[in-house]
Amino acid sequence: MPRDTSPLTVMFGLKGKRALVTGGTSGIGLAIVETFASAGARVVACSDRSDDVAGFSVPNAVALHHRLSDKRAALDLVTHAEAEAGGAFDILVCNAGIEGPTGATGEAEEDAYRRVFDINLHSAYWLAARCKEGMAAAGGGSIILMASLAALRGNRMIGIYAMSKAALCQMARNLAVELGPLNIRTNAIAPGLIETPFSRQLLSNQEFIERRLRATPLRRVGQPEEIAAAALFLAGRGGAFVNGQTLLIDGGTLVSDGS
Repeated sequence: MPRDTSPLTVMFGLKGKRALVTGGTSGIGLAIVETFASAGARVVACSDRSDDVAGFSVPNAVALHHRLSDKRAALDLVTHAEAEAGGAFDILVCNAGIEGPTGATGEAEEDAYRRVFDINLHSAYWLAARCKEGMAAAGGGSIILMASLAALRGNRMIGIYAMSKAALCQMARNLAVELGPLNIRTNAIAPGLIETPFSRQLLSNQEFIERRLRATPLRRVGQPEEIAAAALFLAGRGGAFVNGQTLLIDGGTLVSDGS
């Protein structure tokens, strides 16, 4: 069969690639898994939700039930996922995350505070450290860190979450400098308000939604597939010269004057 060399396939195809996506059985993570798999990648999705894993069904993808709690858990995940994928990963998407406690500085319990950073930030650090070895041996790869609009502006209620996501943006810059010479690119995606189970409570708050849409020039919330399309760009040849960046996808919320 002749090789497909169409521009779309060359720039956005992932045939022959292996991808690991944490938080990959719902919302943005699931959309990324579906998009990568449809582009030809062999994808392993990870989730701590056993029901989501049990009901997972995406062609060319498998799901693992795994809780990202500390360094050992992150390293073990990659080992198990590599066995499922048949080798080292070319693409790592660190999408798993929790909102954690809300409220003023100092109100959260220390364990709850630490858990936000363990899941949102530290797990990504150890996953990247583990996956970079296989990427380097293969001649390159792509690491994508899921940040947030909250990482780029002040936040009164979810400050802990925002700080953990801001640190991911800095991690993308650090790894871009460290791993760039190995042809490993690292970038972050910072979604605004996206229609997912994660944002269900916010979406049901009519006062909040009206205020957010007034502050968003596109006057709507985003969809998971719109984030997945950006991840596909960063994962493949189309984004091969993008490194150390935070790609903001928020419908214009950050730059709006609220009019």
